[in-house]
Amino acid sequence: MTPSSLVPSRVFVSGCYDMLHSGHVAFFESAAAYGDLTVALGSDATVFGLKQRLPVNNQDERLYMVRALKCVKEAFISTGSGMLDFEPELRALKPDVFVVNHDGDRPEKRALCEALGIRYVVLERIPFADLPPRSTTALRTVDQMPYRIDLAGGWLDQPFVSRLHPGPVIVISLEPSHAFNERSGMATSTRNRAIELWGRRLPVGNPEKIARTLFAYDNFPGTQVISGSQDALGIVYPGLTIAHYKGDYWPTRIENTEREPLLEFIESSLYLLPLAPRVGGFDPLAETHLTPAHARALADATHACWEAILSRDIDAFGRAFRDSFEAQIALFPGMVNDQIMAALEPYRARALGWKLSGAGGGGYLIFVSEQPIEGALRVRIRRSLE
Repeated sequence: MTPSSLVPSRVFVSGCYDMLHSGHVAFFESAAAYGDLTVALGSDATVFGLKQRLPVNNQDERLYMVRALKCVKEAFISTGSGMLDFEPELRALKPDVFVVNHDGDRPEKRALCEALGIRYVVLERIPFADLPPRSTTALRTVDQMPYRIDLAGGWLDQPFVSRLHPGPVIVISLEPSHAFNERSGMATSTRNRAIELWGRRLPVGNPEKIARTLFAYDNFPGTQVISGSQDALGIVYPGLTIAHYKGDYWPTRIENTEREPLLEFIESSLYLLPLAPRVGGFDPLAETHLTPAHARALADATHACWEAILSRDIDAFGRAFRDSFEAQIALFPGMVNDQIMAALEPYRARALGWKLSGAGGGGYLIFVSEQPIEGALRVRIRRSLE
């Protein structure tokens, strides 16, 4: 018997359908070929009981998305629990056909349908057209953990600098559109700690609490060299963030924005030129010139950088970007070496501003420029709604 000859039969499917993807839609469309499609979604409690984790999207979100599909005639949250959480509704509705995909085929489902006189159909998991195969489990392994760039003020998140003069650090959170080099000043070590904690994606919740958790995990008791909190803040907070420090590891104030014109301005201005990663044993603290005047110069340049971004003034952005870097070098001369300065030299007349990623010693030269930098990478700032 063909699907078309069954129309307008009543068709029933069940499942979690979290992180709705093309594989779900293809399954619904194949099931709907057998008749009017009803979808029974597992409640959040049922999903947790079966998988020992909550779904990414709660039951109300999942229900809304499934109901929005044109191939679905009706959808609801099942009232039962366990593997056969849909049983009360199945008995009440008495559909003609119960459809599962190959992965969802279970003897308990087959036996229930036989007892109720419902036709049981098992479909192969076939992607639509040329789309890649998708599953929620596979999507959970996709690497979505952000990186970060400190645009200005880096080092002021260290108390031994901000005690000399308070000031801010400006960071942006990056989509992992590139596999940035380890030991490159892109917060890769903190990012790796985040992956240890949460897997390949950030948890949902209050960003400051999440960032505090990551900072604590990254700097467990006994850690000799404390990673600055700007790394955790830049990874966790989406968009553009300025954190204000005054002699402590955690900022006194955090400002975050995802104003699209500002993010687009930054994205269009930045170019990243790869250098060699930092060599083993690199220590930017081997030589320091820690003075209140140098710390104040770094803070002043960072404030100027923030104002330039807010006004979308690329010339001022470039100047402040460069001034912030020069103030960093004044504090920590070991951030640069002859090879880095030689790599920078060809771009001094072309770019508006430049700096090194992170604590220097290698990694990436980051430019503010109105004209393309050959061989440089572009970045995509992470938006919370994407």
